[in-house]
Amino acid sequence: MSDTTVKKVTAAHSPTGDLGQTYLVSGTRLSMRLWDEGPTDGLGSHSRPYETVGYVLEGKAELHIGDQVITLESGDSWLVPEGAEHHYVVHEQFQAVEATAPPARVDDRDDD
Repeated sequence: MSDTTVKKVTAAHSPTGDLGQTYLVSGTRLSMRLWDEGPTDGLGSHSRPYETVGYVLEGKAELHIGDQVITLESGDSWLVPEGAEHHYVVHEQFQAVEATAPPARVDDRDDD
């Protein structure tokens, strides 16, 4: 029999990480986070052991990945491949939802 467990997570009561992320629902193969941050010059390039896809709810940022610079604005979606060196520069209040696979978990590997 397949798993029929349903999870609901209310963002107002979700844990947050050291980088400002709010952890939303997480399954065994996928998790979601909410980002809501003001302008920043970025935190330096890093890589993660998971693939990330995101969707911009509002604001404007740049994604620097390799020698590419991609402008992200409301309605845009993006992909960062697993292991890719990247960083973000936020130009105006930025709110986005990301999904990661395998899951980036609040109690795991995400805040380094």
